[in-house]
Amino acid sequence: MIKKIKIAQGFEDQRLDKYLKKLFSNLTQSFIEKNLRKKNILVNDLSVKSKYLVKENDLIIIKNYSIEIYANHKTQSKKKNINITQLKNFKNSIIFQNDNFLVIDKWCGISTQGGTNINISIDNIIKNISKNYNLVHRLDKETSGLLIIAKNLKYTKIFGKLFKFQNIKKTYLALCDGKPKMKESYVDLLLNNEKKDKLQTKTFYKILSNNQRTSLIQFEPKTGKKHQLRIVAKNLGSPIVGDSKYNLNHSNKNENLKLNAHKLEFKIDENEFSFKSNLPKDFTNYMKLKQINFTT
Repeated sequence: MIKKIKIAQGFEDQRLDKYLKKLFSNLTQSFIEKNLRKKNILVNDLSVKSKYLVKENDLIIIKNYSIEIYANHKTQSKKKNINITQLKNFKNSIIFQNDNFLVIDKWCGISTQGGTNINISIDNIIKNISKNYNLVHRLDKETSGLLIIAKNLKYTKIFGKLFKFQNIKKTYLALCDGKPKMKESYVDLLLNNEKKDKLQTKTFYKILSNNQRTSLIQFEPKTGKKHQLRIVAKNLGSPIVGDSKYNLNHSNKNENLKLNAHKLEFKIDENEFSFKSNLPKDFTNYMKLKQINFTT
């Protein structure tokens, strides 16, 4: 039996193998690869590889189709129970939403995504609201501030491209111990990832306010690597207050990390968007304690 599947608008730019796995949940990678080689699966009557990115109106032709082989078993969703408080915190954190995306002001202490020893994450919460919601970037668990969530596949791809080509301006605020030697500068720094690969990072910083012991620093990362700003701050000789990993000053070890994803600016089509986080109370209280004067 031959089956033909036409790629609809909004489903383009996905790898062929991933698209097939979404349609037919029991297919393995080896099965797909084998049937592509044997030309049992074609696209527009042409032989393609599994990494082929499908386009709108592409026609997938399956020559050996059968319901038994190409089954779609409905799997039980692995949703975590979200309690009323967690859901309320999330809804209260929403500062903007339309039909395509929403922006939350993430609170310190909740992970963006699940992992080892992580009970509940933002990803868990949004998947309980809608399976179509997707994270499009990340913040550390300890970092507060702005986080974008796409509501559909189309805007997941749009934001993916905006971040990839650095067309989203990100501004962070951090309270740091000490004071960098220069008031403002660019920092080029090589970081190691988990595979020990060297990653080039670029960060602009500017001191907004300071006294002898504490500085309020604005960071604008031009790249987005894990712990980038926290490592840059440490290398400037001004580690971020409350950073248990990179700050050896134990006098403020009980403080939350004073790093806030403060502002996001981007353009989609002809629409310009600009969002600003409300600094958490522990952040503003620490500024008062250290007599750091600044109005955001």
